[in-house]
Amino acid sequence: MSYSIAVRALCEFTAKVGDLDLRFTPSPTALEGIVGHRTVASRRSEDYQSEVALEGLFKSLKVKGRADGYDPAQNCLEEVKTYRGDLSRQPANHRQLHWAQAKVYGWLMCQKLQLERINLALVYFDIVSEKETCLVESFSAGQLQAFFEEHCLLFLHWAEQEMVHRERRNRAAQQLKFPHAGFRPGQRHLAESVFKALSTGCCLMAQAPTGIGKTVGTLFPMLKALAPQQLDKVFFLTAKTPGRKLALDAAQVILDSSDALPLRILEMIARDKACEHPDKACHGESCPLAQGFYDRLPAARQAASERSLLNQSALRQVALEHGVCPYYLSQEMARWADVVVADYNYYFDFSALLFGLAQANQWKVATLVDEAHNLVERGRQMYSASLDQSALNGVRKTAPEALKKPLQRVNREWNALHNQQAGVYQAYDSPPQKLLQALSSCSASIGDYLNDHPQGLDSALQNFYFEMLQFCRVGELFDEQFLFDISKRDLERKKNLSQVCLRNVVPAGFIGPRLTAARSTVLFSATLSPRHYYADLLGTPANTVWIDVESPFHADQLQVHIVNQISTRFVHRQASLAPIVELIAQQFSRRPGNYLAFFSSFDYLQQVAQLLAERYPQINLWSQSRGMVEEQRQQFLDQFTAESQGVGFAVLGGAFGEGIDLPGARLIGAFIATLGLAQLNPVNEQLKRRMAAIFGAGYDYTYLYPGVQKVVQAAGRVIRTQQDQGVVMLIDDRFGESKVRQLLPRWWSIEPTLFHSAQ
Repeated sequence: MSYSIAVRALCEFTAKVGDLDLRFTPSPTALEGIVGHRTVASRRSEDYQSEVALEGLFKSLKVKGRADGYDPAQNCLEEVKTYRGDLSRQPANHRQLHWAQAKVYGWLMCQKLQLERINLALVYFDIVSEKETCLVESFSAGQLQAFFEEHCLLFLHWAEQEMVHRERRNRAAQQLKFPHAGFRPGQRHLAESVFKALSTGCCLMAQAPTGIGKTVGTLFPMLKALAPQQLDKVFFLTAKTPGRKLALDAAQVILDSSDALPLRILEMIARDKACEHPDKACHGESCPLAQGFYDRLPAARQAASERSLLNQSALRQVALEHGVCPYYLSQEMARWADVVVADYNYYFDFSALLFGLAQANQWKVATLVDEAHNLVERGRQMYSASLDQSALNGVRKTAPEALKKPLQRVNREWNALHNQQAGVYQAYDSPPQKLLQALSSCSASIGDYLNDHPQGLDSALQNFYFEMLQFCRVGELFDEQFLFDISKRDLERKKNLSQVCLRNVVPAGFIGPRLTAARSTVLFSATLSPRHYYADLLGTPANTVWIDVESPFHADQLQVHIVNQISTRFVHRQASLAPIVELIAQQFSRRPGNYLAFFSSFDYLQQVAQLLAERYPQINLWSQSRGMVEEQRQQFLDQFTAESQGVGFAVLGGAFGEGIDLPGARLIGAFIATLGLAQLNPVNEQLKRRMAAIFGAGYDYTYLYPGVQKVVQAAGRVIRTQQDQGVVMLIDDRFGESKVRQLLPRWWSIEPTLFHSAQ
């Protein structure tokens, strides 16, 4: 049995020493890197070979990769690195790593062509000036073989340990029993469908109701498939923090049910939440956890690999025991974990770590996408970029002298665009090329400045810098799936300022390739209807299987009433306040208990809550407020106890509209006073226009489908177990329309309203 590793991964394991140092950044984007490599290759002779596939064996270790280029006439193998900034400021340990990669490729080439000597070149290509810096050295095959074997030996102990772990993991996973006495209704259908999708290598979209145990029902068959499908990793991707916790809890249940499942489960969190020294920069001269990071990493990695569950607290404990940064230890352990639980952006973002590692190491992965209805909007956000002129004005005032001119040029091009526009809002079908050029030039200037001034920038300029880089990146990818728009705002008395946005409308072009890159991707949610809407916007492959898992709940568990005497349209909002208050009071009087009342906005919510408090002060109520932090959200949920009675007011589509679990008497009903439609504004109207042009269903794709999905999610908070009984009031006459009713769950039995208005 051999262990296979990529050249780059081998060298990163064995040749990284010294400090963690992020000062020689930011590195070029993937697209800039590809263009840079092509430019270098285009300057070489006709006989020049690009992307040369190489591999070699050392004992049980197979090392493989693609060398950037080989010139037979010069007998020179090139390792090309793109960069921006001052090359003389590159940390020594970065250069050392690059030479290590070149030497390993050099030996593999000597072996392939039976060479006695070879020239190795590190080619540094400046993406801004397009100049090359070539560092060339000549090596004998014997020297390179010795280097190769030395580094293989350094890795071999770990590789042998990993092979034993993989064998034990796969053997135990095949013997794995379902962690509960039996499957819940619908759960077996879901689990079998996941296993079949993995076996056939297709994508699965599973609409599965809340309460059947979707998390265990999808993770368990993935683990059972580890051995037969020879999977390297399972990625469990979530939209929000509660989803990560559910996944980790499910993994713990599976671990606890098995005597000997040697599984490494890793939770990945954002850098700002993992950082121990937010006031310090990421290099050894500033942060003690970055100083000597790579020297202490092997011991930390070994200790972490011996833990089954590496959640945030466990990983932090290991990291601090070994004096290394918890965030960068988690990035390292992503290479060695079996199951990685992380936010969507770790796989779907432009520079997603997990996707990048999977591609570079040619891992065979399976991905689970939890609450997949969120991926449409999250995808749009990931692939969009915006800049605010008030932020630009702020940084121009405080910027170092060397950066004032580049920033001024950006402002000049921005104003030229802004001044051509008559209205407050305008959308365009093409990107702002002159502004993009100015931003690209300004970004390069800031990059150069950062390399000359390692102490960095003030936080406002640094944030604007990263926003500029994202804007330029999106600008390179702009096509008919995007809009460019300008929104003018009067932020300073007589001075008009604006916001510019490159807005992704259809994320399918970016999400689709990520779905197909995995052995199988399973997208699951309680709301994935209509099928074509999600297929179109997420770019699911043609062979995608769609299942609608039967609900374990029965119609007699949930009374669903359409209250069609009330309109919640904006023009009728004032008139709706009193009838809604009466409806809530009548239902509360009929059956006291805990209820959630959902509204389309905070203003609407506050008006109804205020009137209810005035007219029925005996009813206990509590409300969601803008910008609640995690602790405040928990306090809101803690009001729902098995003994309490009252009404919690929340915004539809917000923190309490999905992903919360209030079983039994903790929640017995919901009032949903809105169809969930997105706000009617110029941006959404532009989305509607584009959706109509692409899919022929502008209103449905922009307003109706996303709106009703929020309603169904909110209603799904009421019935959580097969013992629950509850009521849902859908307040708006439009709920009675057949087009809307078709989008509601099939198991609901909708009854006529019990409401009698006092007016």
